Amino acid sequence: MSDDDTTLLPGNPDATVVAGGRRRRRRSRLPGCLAVLVALAIVLGGGYFAVSKGKSFLDGLVSDPEDYAGPGRGSVTFEVASGDTATTICRNLKDEKVVASVDACIAAANANEDAGGIQVGYYSLKKKMASADAIDVLVDPANLVKSSVTIPEGLRVEDIVAKLADATDFSASKFEAALKKPDKIGLPSYAKGNAEGYLFPATYDFGPNAKPSDMLRQMVDRWRQAADDADLEARAKALGYTPEQLMTVASLVQAEGRGDDMPKIARVIYNRLEIDSNPSAGFLQVDASVNYALGREPIARLTTDDIDSVSDSPYNTYTQKGLPPTPIEAPGDDAIAAAANPADGPWFFYVTVNLATGETKFTDSYDQFLAYKRELDEYCANESDRC
Repeated sequence: MSDDDTTLLPGNPDATVVAGGRRRRRRSRLPGCLAVLVALAIVLGGGYFAVSKGKSFLDGLVSDPEDYAGPGRGSVTFEVASGDTATTICRNLKDEKVVASVDACIAAANANEDAGGIQVGYYSLKKKMASADAIDVLVDPANLVKSSVTIPEGLRVEDIVAKLADATDFSASKFEAALKKPDKIGLPSYAKGNAEGYLFPATYDFGPNAKPSDMLRQMVDRWRQAADDADLEARAKALGYTPEQLMTVASLVQAEGRGDDMPKIARVIYNRLEIDSNPSAGFLQVDASVNYALGREPIARLTTDDIDSVSDSPYNTYTQKGLPPTPIEAPGDDAIAAAANPADGPWFFYVTVNLATGETKFTDSYDQFLAYKRELDEYCANESDRC
């Protein structure tokens, strides 16, 4: 028997006899196979676990974003600012705890065909609203929280203040205090701190957080828009006047005329100021300005006693030459444009012969002017109680 000869021991398939009679243990192949099987099971089991967890993760990605059930509670005053996108609005709603998540809010906005028309302003919402409910509130302009006030043309500052006080939660004294800080409300330097004529007539929507100074500044800003549209500063220089004087002319035009007559009335005012050959040159003789001195409505007809009672007033254009020192009321777009661009013509006089229709006649003849005045007298005697 060689050294390499081996013999299997009977009854023990795992043992062999080697030369010299020593036994050598035969390696079993089963445990190795079993190890492979166990490892494979672990891998497969781990793979199942990973796939299971991955599926759960993916399910989380595609599930609905967090949203409140609603209807909400409490009260939140929410502002949509100019330039806000849907994403910005939704982020702000989330910050205010109105909605639960930005994603749910954006989804609700995308689902609402009116969401692209959300208007700038303030809205009353609740905390913990369903996103769709919050968007429904924002898309309806009727839900804007605002104080609306309409200021018609031709009002004086004191009348404007009274209207603002009636339409808001602030007293007239609060507005009067704000008027004493002209820089804060944006008055031009040439107004010399006097807001008369610069609180523009228009309809305003004031937000719930607006203070009197904010409201007045909004009105002055609107005046600035009208002034820029009329190129007020440049036109004043071209006409030989200051911007303040042009605004005073505009206020007289607003008080005395309407519509297409406004540029012609502006021309009459400039002609009276500039033409020296007429006996009345330099005296504007504008009734509305005298009524301003008297504290009366601008349309009231004057008597000799009225004129004499305020003869020393700088607003008495019968006794004082030149323009009044300030505007006498708030002119609108048309009056400012007329003062900046007067009509061409020789007229020196005008008379509104029908107060109901505003019919106004113009002339450069004093005798014709007197005839127009008689026509007005007849109208007042027979057709109107407004004279």
